[in-house]
Amino acid sequence: MKQVNLITLLFICLISSNIFAQKNKKIDIIAYYTGDSKIIDEYEVNKLNQIIFSFCHLKDGKLSVDSPKDSITIKHLVSLKAKNPQLKIILSLGGWGGCEPCSSVFSTTEGRLKFAKSVKEISDSYKVDGFDLDWEYPAIEGLPGHLYQSVDKSNFTELIKILRSVLGKKYELSFAAGGFQKYLDESIDWKTVAPLVNRINIMSYDLVNGYSKVTGHHTPLFSTNANEESTDRAVTYLLKQGVAAEKLVIGGAFYSRTWKNVENINNGLYQAGEHIEGVSFKDFEKTYTEANGWKYFWDEKAKAPYWYNTQTKTFATSDDLKSIKEKTKYAKSKKLGGIMFWELTLDTTRDGMVNAIYEVKMAK
Repeated sequence: MKQVNLITLLFICLISSNIFAQKNKKIDIIAYYTGDSKIIDEYEVNKLNQIIFSFCHLKDGKLSVDSPKDSITIKHLVSLKAKNPQLKIILSLGGWGGCEPCSSVFSTTEGRLKFAKSVKEISDSYKVDGFDLDWEYPAIEGLPGHLYQSVDKSNFTELIKILRSVLGKKYELSFAAGGFQKYLDESIDWKTVAPLVNRINIMSYDLVNGYSKVTGHHTPLFSTNANEESTDRAVTYLLKQGVAAEKLVIGGAFYSRTWKNVENINNGLYQAGEHIEGVSFKDFEKTYTEANGWKYFWDEKAKAPYWYNTQTKTFATSDDLKSIKEKTKYAKSKKLGGIMFWELTLDTTRDGMVNAIYEVKMAK
């Protein structure tokens, strides 16, 4: 009898320790995804908690899946859940150039309700798990030429309210948030909106964007000076606003931003330059090589890499395996909701950025 009790006690302890271990690992790995129904099968989906299909758009004031190809992709993503019980599939509206009518459509009660009902209808139809709003940006300038107005801030709040009401508790609701101070200050009523959503996906990348005439870290974990945008700066701000840590998801960049005509001063960092097209992470190893004239640098304070090419006077900034691990450690230490990234098809299919995040997530 004593032996049976001892075995039972050991079993309970084992179960309890496993539950505790799982709680320690409770950060989600969230992939924005722009690929099709075939490419996704090349990636390690078992290491992901969410795939956010990018993007749906507005059509006649309703959420619209753009094409039969996109429809097939969404259905295939949903089918992946059969083998991956942890996986949730989310539909996203917008993107950098994909929310031109948002300010106008969401400016009326009728417009917001019509849209929310369409989100529910499409979500039910495809059997997805939720919706992610990527409006860049309410109340401040996004893509030049897109309408923005100060009333967007309150309209965003009302949109989130009606989405939560129509979707109910069954569906996940999140939004992509700019990681820079102007957005944090002016675009969102954090105290009202945060309790209504499951996650806030902080775009802590493009903090030095393609319109900048000066180089810098585009996706640093920490600021190197008081005026520099960073992941930690955004997280600290939102925590002070009372946003729950478990609702905050930080962003990683699986691509570089690059500038040419950059003088060889400070290895090109914080220098004048002309922005040009960057490189996907999957191409880093064949691009940023010494043979091609590139030299790698690590900013210990920012926890961010950068590259400079003295031959071509070119500068590049990104996340890499080292920095994405630092971000994941940070997310764990702050008990954040997870880490997301733009975007999955830019990664290598094995032993890349997703794997680096997963290794840190699962480490004790």
